[in-house]
Amino acid sequence: MENLLDINFLIDSFPAIISRLPVTIGIAVGSLILSLFIGVATALIKIYRVPVLRVISAIYVSFIRGTPLLVQIYLVFYGIPKIIYYMQIEYGWLQSADVNSIPPEVYALLAFSVNLGAYLSETIRSAIESVDRGQFEAAKSIGMTPVQMMLKVIFPQALATAIPNLGNMFISTIKDTSLVFIIGVIDIMGEAKILGSRGLAFFEVYIAVSIVYWILCIAVERLLVKVEKRARRYERGIA
Repeated sequence: MENLLDINFLIDSFPAIISRLPVTIGIAVGSLILSLFIGVATALIKIYRVPVLRVISAIYVSFIRGTPLLVQIYLVFYGIPKIIYYMQIEYGWLQSADVNSIPPEVYALLAFSVNLGAYLSETIRSAIESVDRGQFEAAKSIGMTPVQMMLKVIFPQALATAIPNLGNMFISTIKDTSLVFIIGVIDIMGEAKILGSRGLAFFEVYIAVSIVYWILCIAVERLLVKVEKRARRYERGIA
């Protein structure tokens, strides 16, 4: 009689799955960092109503929000090599670029950065706009440039407001990285699929990988709570 669950196989699969944690965390953290730059730039374009760029940023955010992440990954994975190849043939640009040597992790990182940047732009915009207008006027009155005002006065206060949403999006990104296996990235989900196909024990490896994701997200959530407390402490100091 066949057992419902092969406990030994489940336990033995953990080391291999955990060994791929750096890939999952690397894509999630890297995309968060890059998306912050995209999100801040897009948010400032909307806040200051920059001509032309404002329309482009609105289309960008609308497109990302209105299409599945899976489709966006495919667009980046198949689109970037085609664009590079087109530029090489038609204009002679990027001749040193070899699309075949670009690792799939790079495409995954770009796709997640573009996706997350669109969502973060709204979070960052609302966080900046939540800062009391008096702070803007006070910074201007002491002769701060717009860049100094944003970096030294506005962003530190907006950060405390944005951290909860940033944390939720980061946790969602960690879970969404399970999609990168479709373009050949072997993350923890990819490793689980490989192990499952080898041992024909998909149920066991999916239990194992779900536990790894669960523990990872709990650890990140605990870390974010500490970061938020420190930011709120700074906010109380300002008040």
